Amino acid sequence: MASDCGLAAILWENDNPRRVPLNIVAEEPDHPILVATETQLREYFSGERQTFSVPLDFGGTEFQNQVWQALLAIPFGETRTYTEIARQIGKPAAVRAVGAANGRNPISIIAPCHRVLGSSGQLTGFAGGLPAKAHLLALESAWPAPKNNLSTPYSVR
Repeated sequence: MASDCGLAAILWENDNPRRVPLNIVAEEPDHPILVATETQLREYFSGERQTFSVPLDFGGTEFQNQVWQALLAIPFGETRTYTEIARQIGKPAAVRAVGAANGRNPISIIAPCHRVLGSSGQLTGFAGGLPAKAHLLALESAWPAPKNNLSTPYSVR
């Protein structure tokens, strides 16, 4: 979904609609931001793109926005833990809250919540499912390649 300000959401095929409350009332498939997003995601999945340049329009609380901005700072091919994100935003005791905000990230892949791991380096919750998270990390060479050939079950909205 997009607003006139930027991309508002990339949702997964079977995403829980209550996970990411949005203020968008209609979808316009030909919206220029959605067209650009789709092009950039295709390039990402084909290995031609490591960063995105579409404008983003996050909703959310001030705290959630701090977490989502921290996600944007994680370089392609690298990972962080929830603890590291909590420290980065100056709230080292808010590890669980960081996890909750990460789980409500409306702009998956572009705001790379898949690059956040549990404190022991394990894969933890992901709206697209752990196989999708492993696939995205493998695509970025930050995780061993999954045994299945996962398609891209996301929806740009």
